[in-house]
Amino acid sequence: MICNNLSVNDCGHLTFAGMDTVDLAKKYGTPLMLLDEGKIREKMSIYREAMKKYFTDDSMPLYASKALSFKYIYKIAKSENIGIDCVSAGEIYTAVQAGFPMEKAYFHGNSKTEDEIRFAIENNVGHFVCDSIEEVSVVDEIARSMGVVQKVLLRITPGIDPHTHKKISTGSVDSKFGVAIETGQAYELVEKTLALANIQLDGYHCHIGSQIFEYDPFCDAAKIMIKFIADTNKMFGFTAKTLNLGGGMGVRYTEADPEIDYKANIKGIADVISQLCAEYGLDMPRILMEPGRSIVADSGLTLYTAGYLKEITGLKNYISIDGGMTDNPRFTLYQSPYTVLLANRMNEEYDYKCTIAGRCCESGDIIQEDVLLPRPQRNDTIAVLTTGAYNYAMSSHYNKVPKPCVVMIHNKEDFVVIKRETYADMIANEV
Repeated sequence: MICNNLSVNDCGHLTFAGMDTVDLAKKYGTPLMLLDEGKIREKMSIYREAMKKYFTDDSMPLYASKALSFKYIYKIAKSENIGIDCVSAGEIYTAVQAGFPMEKAYFHGNSKTEDEIRFAIENNVGHFVCDSIEEVSVVDEIARSMGVVQKVLLRITPGIDPHTHKKISTGSVDSKFGVAIETGQAYELVEKTLALANIQLDGYHCHIGSQIFEYDPFCDAAKIMIKFIADTNKMFGFTAKTLNLGGGMGVRYTEADPEIDYKANIKGIADVISQLCAEYGLDMPRILMEPGRSIVADSGLTLYTAGYLKEITGLKNYISIDGGMTDNPRFTLYQSPYTVLLANRMNEEYDYKCTIAGRCCESGDIIQEDVLLPRPQRNDTIAVLTTGAYNYAMSSHYNKVPKPCVVMIHNKEDFVVIKRETYADMIANEV
């Protein structure tokens, strides 16, 4: 199994976090997303403890909300004593409603509206991560009108190619995110920001991309950013107190993916930063990181009910399911790999090649192509693994399909954290 919270019981059923997935599918219906609270807490703890140990004592992870945002996840983050990274007023609102301490929230986004900026300041968001000089100026104006001084980090583009999918690579010079060092504009951004009366510059942020298995790109980014801290110290007399290195460490979607030792990666990055700070005569800044996928991806699993088997002689076999791109658009967008299992027939031979076809009226609505399963039958329970990140978060009402139920499992107990949508829920705002 690709994750240690998966097993097979005496009935030949797939278990997840110690619970029979076939029984849960019958109890709650499908499509059904399951989340393992123990695994979420374990991952948050790994980041928190490793960062405190190898960086400064006040360093910490920020859970990247965009991976999966709902009230209960912020309650977990609060109890695990970590921060959060939000990219919209909607995520901020959700965190506030969950009682999260917003001084530990960081507000990202390359196109924050004025209403969102005001909303974030009103709700005491600790830091903004600003993406351009124009944005910093707007935040300064609004902060002045509200009688506050707003702490910010500046998003800097280090010019790193992490060799990941182009659509989730964010560190190149021509990215829509951040301001590039290579063009000299990052230095201009620092100088202009330091001159603003209602902005308190706390440090810098960078993020090179997502689903990165290699270790070197993070070290390369750290080298560039520490040099940038040293350069701006010499140029402007400003020493960054905080360096946010973003997220992006990969997770295993299939057996072909390597396992990642997150603690060892953090230690390795810390060793590089420590050496560079000594060379440049700097104190190590407070380090932040933004794990999202690596916290929730393998904490999640989605169950579907098999529909109809279609065999196209000599060409292809399809098994339809009662979900699809409305609850998981990642294959359609990125051709993302997944591990697919027949949850109610785990001990049978996996020798039948078929494509998992979603229910939408769209040729591209596929969950995975050419996977090996026992020959599927109508009403089988199909499990797609590692769906905690960017699945429910990217779900839609395409074809007027309601969003699925989300159930949390903790200490062998299961409970709903997001109710299954009804048809009435979908049209509640229509007039």
